[in-house]
Amino acid sequence: MNVIKNDNVLVISGNESGRQGKVLKTYPKTQRILVEGVKLIKRHTRPSQQNPHGGIIEKEGTIHVSNVMVICPKCSNATRVKQRILENGKSVRVCRSCLEMLTVSG
Repeated sequence: MNVIKNDNVLVISGNESGRQGKVLKTYPKTQRILVEGVKLIKRHTRPSQQNPHGGIIEKEGTIHVSNVMVICPKCSNATRVKQRILENGKSVRVCRSCLEMLTVSG
């Protein structure tokens, strides 16, 4: 997956298209991500110690990773991401439009 935790992303398709948010969690096996403030679902909960009254709670639902694009911090545009390998063997994610390094991974 080209999207990792704490990336700012733009939703490009589906009911939530046009919304931006920060990636809270990734699920690589199912190719889904959890984005802050996007695809809010209602969860009916029983009373517990954390929530003594129970009730209906709104929380984020997962969306497929193909429905988002990473927002480049330098050019602030939604962009595709490509991988580049540095001289020391590290893999780096690079913005396709301005060729700015996004993060160093692995």
